Amino acid sequence: MMKYKGYTGKAEYDDEAEIFYGEVIGLRDVITFKGTSVKEMQKSFRESIDEYLVFCKKMNKNPDIPASGRLIIRIPPELHSHAAVMAKSEGRSLNTWIAEAVREKLLARSG
Repeated sequence: MMKYKGYTGKAEYDDEAEIFYGEVIGLRDVITFKGTSVKEMQKSFRESIDEYLVFCKKMNKNPDIPASGRLIIRIPPELHSHAAVMAKSEGRSLNTWIAEAVREKLLARSG
């Protein structure tokens, strides 16, 4: 994974074409990049983001950001109800309870 100006890029290598190609992840907009070497791919990644930001400015559009902190999810009503009861019983908001559950899951995977 590559990082630049708060954006994250994920790249792969195409053995047949002998090229690295990738995409900035976590966005609704699509930003791609490519290169025949790691150095060229990294440069293309940064240039693609810079070009995207210039384009957004010219179009008077707010650039898409990787994560706004807002998340809308759809879960079965029974799961929603059970989570709300658990959060309330622990004296937390449902939002805080879910954020902690996600954090615990991420820590368990990285640890």
